[in-house]
Amino acid sequence: MPRPYLTKIDQVLKKKNPSDYSEVVFILHDQLNLKAWPGRIRKEKPLLIFMESREKGSELPHHKIKATLVLSSMRHFALECHEAGFPVLYHSTNGHFNDGLEELLEGFDGTFIYMTPSEWDSRERIRSFADQFGGQSRELPNGFFLADAEKWKEKIEPGYRMEYFYREMRRQTGYLMDGDKPEGGEWNYDDQNRESLPKDHPLPEISVPEQYEITKEVMEMVEAYFPDSFGKLDGFRYAVTRSDALSLLDDFIENRMDEFGPYEDALKMGNHRLFHSQLSLYLNNGLLLPGEVCDRAIHAYHDGSARLNSVEGFIRQIIGWREYIRIYYEAMMPEVRDANHFGFTKKLPELYWTGKTKMTCMEQSVKPVLEEAYSHHIQRLMILSNFSNLTETDPRELNRWFHLAYADAYEWVELPNVLGMSTFADGGVLASKPYISNGNYINKMSDYCRNCSYSVTKKTGEKACPFNYLYWNFVDKQRETFNDSGRVNFMVNMFDNKKSDEEKEKIRESTENFLAELKR
Repeated sequence: MPRPYLTKIDQVLKKKNPSDYSEVVFILHDQLNLKAWPGRIRKEKPLLIFMESREKGSELPHHKIKATLVLSSMRHFALECHEAGFPVLYHSTNGHFNDGLEELLEGFDGTFIYMTPSEWDSRERIRSFADQFGGQSRELPNGFFLADAEKWKEKIEPGYRMEYFYREMRRQTGYLMDGDKPEGGEWNYDDQNRESLPKDHPLPEISVPEQYEITKEVMEMVEAYFPDSFGKLDGFRYAVTRSDALSLLDDFIENRMDEFGPYEDALKMGNHRLFHSQLSLYLNNGLLLPGEVCDRAIHAYHDGSARLNSVEGFIRQIIGWREYIRIYYEAMMPEVRDANHFGFTKKLPELYWTGKTKMTCMEQSVKPVLEEAYSHHIQRLMILSNFSNLTETDPRELNRWFHLAYADAYEWVELPNVLGMSTFADGGVLASKPYISNGNYINKMSDYCRNCSYSVTKKTGEKACPFNYLYWNFVDKQRETFNDSGRVNFMVNMFDNKKSDEEKEKIRESTENFLAELKR
């Protein structure tokens, strides 16, 4: 990769010769926190190597905001390591990172150290490269998670649900535990966390970190090298340093934590953040560590500034869901990449790329992705993924889109959520049922339907909410899967016994007409 777009970092970091060091440590773009590395490395300060890979950036048309976040965060972290007294070698390559390492470490006879990458392909690539050093290479366990995946992954099979794992993690960490019992007497408070947002309910402003010169330089590079990549850069509003990420953590704890729980599933026109933390971006690139985030939330509960159901729901997302899906990824890869339980083959609808649709819920869910590479989990699960399944879209197409479109998407986290949970593509290993719904759920949790061209009260026909007839068509066509699941087999009985022959025909006709006009 040509050097002009590295001027700011080049002004500080002088070229280092790896042969002058007995040890070198390679740090990936999602390992940006010295606290997660062993104390010996922090004490002895070996040469740290960072690598920008143009080939990696070209594999998918990653959202321009995602590319900017990754590269700017890595550059800032490299400079922070330099300021902390580490020798730092920051390199760019037109190939993959292993190509760059070959360029840098030719003739190097010291010890090559790296941390286990969280993503499968990076792990395969770096292990292959490290083999050339024989006994002079060391792989450190990944320090950015709380659970040891090797100890858990054998449990991943149909029937082993996140809830079982989550309770064990509560016991292991002691988070929200009262001796051997959960704080408050319940393991989770989901029944208190499904409120729709009252009209005119006050919403907090979310602070926007400073945009540094390095970030602006990275933006120029992204536009120059990847002009046709997905999304826009105008909406970049994220932290690229640990100090700024910590400030955003404080902002969430102080201003949104308390009401996060009740409204974590709520949807509102024109506001896709509501009380959400948006901290997944910094947990997933390493600027924040899961333990410190949980500790801050639990402290808010103990000092009386945040209610129990909000704090419990928040830490469940971290020590429960986040850790669980990482273990699922380790257990299921690489075969799960091809998972397609329903056998769908249709291409992703065009509206995922453009945001242009008469369906307000879909428009409101795609718009923040285009503009900010983000939307919250209910938009992802119950609207974008739901619609993909109901329109018989190949789940691997949706998985690819999520991977490239979201700033917090790394394969280990987005693949289980898409192919395991939201599309049921793995056939029920991760989730106990397909996560689909009709328009009633969206209407209950949002104000989208009152602003839509379609009517949520109409079940079939040209003016009916497409989710209504698409849902029942899906139940009818995928009845074998529904009958196999004790949680949702009653839906097939409802279709068979509660719907008249005329209603069934209208459902099929409405579905056929809608799918025939849906641009792919």
